[in-house]
Amino acid sequence: MTESSYKYLYRIDSPADLRKLSQQELVGYCDELRRFIIEQLALNPGHLGSSLGVVELTAALHYVFDTPYDKLIWDVGHQAYAHKIITGRRDSFRMNRKLNGLSGFPKMEESAYDAFGGGHASTSISAALGIATAAALRGERRHAVAVIGDGALTGGLAFEGLNNAGAANTDLLVILNDNRMAIDPNVGALKEYLLSISTSKRYNAVKNRAWAHMERTPRLRRLIQKVGNALKQGFLQQSNLFESLRFRYFGPVDGHDVGQLTRVLQDLKEIKGPKLLHVLTVKGKGYSPAERDQKIWHAPGVFNPETGELILGDIIVSVEKVIEQAEKYGHSRERELAFLIAHSMLHLCGYDHMEDAEREVMETRQREILAGEGYHR
Repeated sequence: MTESSYKYLYRIDSPADLRKLSQQELVGYCDELRRFIIEQLALNPGHLGSSLGVVELTAALHYVFDTPYDKLIWDVGHQAYAHKIITGRRDSFRMNRKLNGLSGFPKMEESAYDAFGGGHASTSISAALGIATAAALRGERRHAVAVIGDGALTGGLAFEGLNNAGAANTDLLVILNDNRMAIDPNVGALKEYLLSISTSKRYNAVKNRAWAHMERTPRLRRLIQKVGNALKQGFLQQSNLFESLRFRYFGPVDGHDVGQLTRVLQDLKEIKGPKLLHVLTVKGKGYSPAERDQKIWHAPGVFNPETGELILGDIIVSVEKVIEQAEKYGHSRERELAFLIAHSMLHLCGYDHMEDAEREVMETRQREILAGEGYHR
């Protein structure tokens, strides 16, 4: 695709440009951003599935928060491709994961927008906690947001961060990017209604004033808290896990509805204390082959973006080597060519012969393939 085929993509060189878009234009930009990622990774392999799954979430975060003053921390880091493109690295993205090019993960030396260098270590919540604590000590009105996947959340360090942030009542937002859609089933319009109430500025202002007044009647306060927690536990099945760590739970929300995401994030900016927003996303969103087989399309290598056909690699055969080896091993040149093709294809399919056990497996498959084509020693 040429630059002229994009209406919005090449107008956005920074989050400041992104914030000039209307909500309708933001939807169009997300569609183009997803298409651009697919086109780029078709030729220059990288982590496709997770990147496509956070396009709308990434755009909404940069649309609502004042980055790079406000800090975004990504975990796992390879979901940050859209983040890199939005933050001025679109034209250099073709050098992603190449020598002297962009890192495949957030890298602090690479951009002021990369607040923390993170890969797979479940470190985002603790990092965001440190940033938020430092901002509070300096008297800065700086937001810290940790975006963590449901897999990374299983790391012990993630729960250590949640525990410390909750205990310190830190002003921090954790976004749970749940792309397995298995933590909490959707229960329809009632959940959306509860979400709209719980993120409302008016609701939270009234709630906080009432809560402060009830400090003089602790028994009443404890009773109301128990009733509220029981209702939340009934409607939001996993909220008690996070709220037991003193995080206010919000969600789940559709991670591909950029309009809803921007509205919810705007409201959450005004709510103080530790908060967790549960976002449901689809790995590989917007590219049907990647949605159908999420494991293969996590990092598929080179592929045809139109057909979804995976291109395993190239096989280059030296004619001179065919002749030389056929004479050396005493068989026909045709048989040697067939052997080299079978051997090379097995390598492309993941077979190897560095260790005795794997060499035995590969050689057995070679013999089977050649015998099936009528080639015997």
